[in-house]
Amino acid sequence: MLDQDNDQIQQRKRHLEEIAEMGHAAYPNRFDRTHTISQIVERYQGNAGKRDDETEAARINQELKAAEGGAIRIAGRIMTMRLMGKAAFAHLSDGLSQLQVYVRKNDVGDEAWALYQKFDLGDWIGVEGFLFITKTGELSLHVSRLQFLAKAMLPMPDKYHGVTDKELRYRQRYVDLIASGAIHERLPGELTSREVFERRALIIREVRRYFDERGYVEVETPMLSPLATGAAARPFVTHHNALDIDLYARIAPELYLKRLIVGGFEKVYEINRNFRNEGLSYKHNPEFTMLEWYQAYSDFNDLMDLTQELITMLADKVCGTRQVVYQDHTIDFNQWQRMTMREAVLKYWPDQNEANATRPTLDGLMDRKQLEETAAAIDLGFDPKLNDGQLLGAIFEQVVEPHLIHPTFITEFPTELSPLSKQKADDPRFVERFELYISNMEIANAFSELNDPSEQRRRFEEQAQQRDRGDEEAMMFDEDYIRALSYGMPPTGGEGVGIDRLVMILTNQRSIRDVILFPHMRPESK
Repeated sequence: MLDQDNDQIQQRKRHLEEIAEMGHAAYPNRFDRTHTISQIVERYQGNAGKRDDETEAARINQELKAAEGGAIRIAGRIMTMRLMGKAAFAHLSDGLSQLQVYVRKNDVGDEAWALYQKFDLGDWIGVEGFLFITKTGELSLHVSRLQFLAKAMLPMPDKYHGVTDKELRYRQRYVDLIASGAIHERLPGELTSREVFERRALIIREVRRYFDERGYVEVETPMLSPLATGAAARPFVTHHNALDIDLYARIAPELYLKRLIVGGFEKVYEINRNFRNEGLSYKHNPEFTMLEWYQAYSDFNDLMDLTQELITMLADKVCGTRQVVYQDHTIDFNQWQRMTMREAVLKYWPDQNEANATRPTLDGLMDRKQLEETAAAIDLGFDPKLNDGQLLGAIFEQVVEPHLIHPTFITEFPTELSPLSKQKADDPRFVERFELYISNMEIANAFSELNDPSEQRRRFEEQAQQRDRGDEEAMMFDEDYIRALSYGMPPTGGEGVGIDRLVMILTNQRSIRDVILFPHMRPESK
């Protein structure tokens, strides 16, 4: 890329060579700052503003000149440059804030002034000087010394609009972040990429604080395991040479976390990566971040209450409001609803006459004949090998999911869809499970954990039969987990929350790629 015939790149190469010829290190090892740019801006920006009263302006500048001992050393990337004869203005950025610097030949000397002429937009430099307010009212640093730190060999992106090419934003996140620190034009409430990822970090910090304060222990479980267990998904597989065994990148930490409950931990949580060898979409990435937690002596009802409290707290802390704008909707985090999967199908059943002619009933949504008639009424193409629970799940996805904008807990899942969930005591066709939907996306999945080793064995055997029939996402049989359950696990509730999707909603980002620093992409075309 650097060898292409481009005038700007060739000029930057010459400037770097000339800087070295002047006796300056092309890439020095360090620069000692007294402050970050953001610290100076936060501390002294209040003095800025056009001063009509010259006496007051002189007084402020006298105070600023003495501020911090009159020798402030900052460093940053050059975002703008403006030459005015034997003086120049530039803006330096630390990625968060910008500060104008004023360089005058008479103050820095001939050698430093000659060095300044070799700087380009995007270069990193360090400067020392004192603060003042310009006649136009801008906080600035009057430079007495400067040092070259690193050359930007490639031109900077558009400072006014940032990186608008989505492909470039995801492939070259570093360019996106550079641009986000200099964007001058954006819509009200719009976050820069830098702000999105800082908000993501805040969300994770608040999640940790929430669970730590409630007595949960943060743990780490294996990323590579001999079995792809804990969820129904297609895994990534690799081979360990020393052990001569295949290992799977984990699709979920669930069974390991429940082993800890067996071992005597009562409350555990983990924030870490899952890997699933599946397709890409605006809400799917092969590598994603999950929060999972397990609590002894509780069930899925307890987790619904906890989840509502957790996410409402995050909206308050991160957004400062419970009326959160996400794409074309305003999500109301004061408006939570709960309904069973079958109730949701009936509530959102389409109004068309032809559909009403075969409108399902609550009991009919677990009767094979009526399930097939219901699927036909909505033109749902389905594999006839699907069992009743899988068919109800497919109907739910088509009929209900597009309507779930405000936070909605969907409960009473068919047993066939939930091989690790405890069945309802009064109706074994269903399990004690919920999924939380916000803005048409599944955000969380939780259930009362199955702790009967005999029943868990039977469920694993059913999953094995599905794998034998060609279902690559069916769960693998985990004999050691059966052994762990055989030592006894107390009643337990467990839940997983998709951090990436939650961040999407709380930062108003349409795609999961916008909230993952380095999302997976197809190979770059030559």
